Amino acid sequence: MLLHVIARGKLGRSPEAELVARYEKRLTWPTRFTELPEAGGAVPAAVTPCRTVLLDERGRNLGSQDFADILERWRDDGIREARFVLGAADGHSPEDRASADLLLAFGKATWPHLLARAMLAEQLYRATTIIAGHPYHRA
Repeated sequence: MLLHVIARGKLGRSPEAELVARYEKRLTWPTRFTELPEAGGAVPAAVTPCRTVLLDERGRNLGSQDFADILERWRDDGIREARFVLGAADGHSPEDRASADLLLAFGKATWPHLLARAMLAEQLYRATTIIAGHPYHRA
């Protein structure tokens, strides 16, 4: 299953970009990172069947094991792409939230978009290691 992170804004050369690159390099699942401009720019067409996850402050707070369980179930159900969408500064539209398969939050705190992208990359790596039975998670 392709893990596809779609984010508004550019990472550029930053400490967060180094973290994203570090986890992207470690991921053994097919992974794609797509950056869109802050406004405009079309979201790439999805591979089907697909699941869409929006990072949203009103989303579910999932533990790493629960997150891994969802990804594993989607993979085992034949889902070909899981899209993780980080919106612009104003978040996602009500229509996008209503059509998403999962709203995901990283706690109640508000996180800068660049840091949220790095946190997502780490959680994707962690989830795939949990699924593979790798000791990275150490739960």
